[in-house]
Amino acid sequence: MYEMKPEYYTGIKAIDQEHTRLFELAQETYELMNDELLLDKAESLTRLLSELIDYTKTHFSHEEAYLESIHYAQKAAHVAQHRKFEDSLLEFDLNLVDDDPESQDETVSNLLDFLVNWLINHIQKVDMLYVK
Repeated sequence: MYEMKPEYYTGIKAIDQEHTRLFELAQETYELMNDELLLDKAESLTRLLSELIDYTKTHFSHEEAYLESIHYAQKAAHVAQHRKFEDSLLEFDLNLVDDDPESQDETVSNLLDFLVNWLINHIQKVDMLYVK
């Protein structure tokens, strides 16, 4: 359901590969959200969010190095959006969802909505500016 589509490709192989992994994480979030057999999703949610935080930091550092290498004029604004995304991920408070399945489901759903909306909008409206 969540995957790289032709309109998300920048043409920069390393960045496209990393964007692909971010879509894979979105897909894993979707699968967790729809896993009706797993009643306690806290551990899976914690693992997924941790991986997402770590991976976005890696991806953002690579993308920012690329922006630096091409002397991209809008680098500061681009980097600011990355920091805002990282801060938003840290706002998902997993301590509030430990034992409550409904709260876990709501958190997974909110994470998925946030991730997919940000990822698609950022790639299409912001990342594509540095490849033009």
